[in-house]
Amino acid sequence: MTRFRRVPVAAAAAAAIIGLLGACAPGTTSDPTPSNTPAPPASEPVQAPGGVTEAQAADLCTRIEGQLQSWRTYTPSVGKGGLNILVGEWGAANGIDLIALAGDRARVDTITSEQCSQVRDETLTALQIPDLASALVGF
Repeated sequence: MTRFRRVPVAAAAAAAIIGLLGACAPGTTSDPTPSNTPAPPASEPVQAPGGVTEAQAADLCTRIEGQLQSWRTYTPSVGKGGLNILVGEWGAANGIDLIALAGDRARVDTITSEQCSQVRDETLTALQIPDLASALVGF
């Protein structure tokens, strides 16, 4: 194919792409609903004590509860290490600022006291600690 024969092919391809882009451009939908219809209001997440959402607090409690039997079985020092890993993973998975959490470890106690006090109490007993903050190293 000569150079002069490629030009019409390239022009046709460019025209097709421009046509597709024009059909996808904002404000050029074929949707019959008017574009000035207001969007439904976004629901704001419900805040729980400790500066997290209720879903984040519930996730922390679920994670702790899932480890309780292990912590009852192993020595408290092993369980404390597990608590540190759990809190770090929970924070990372939920977008929690781990540096801020490290500066205020009592937040974990605040969250669990309000969200799942029985799970918190069982954790304190299993790990033989006065509060969760005392077992958190670096958090």
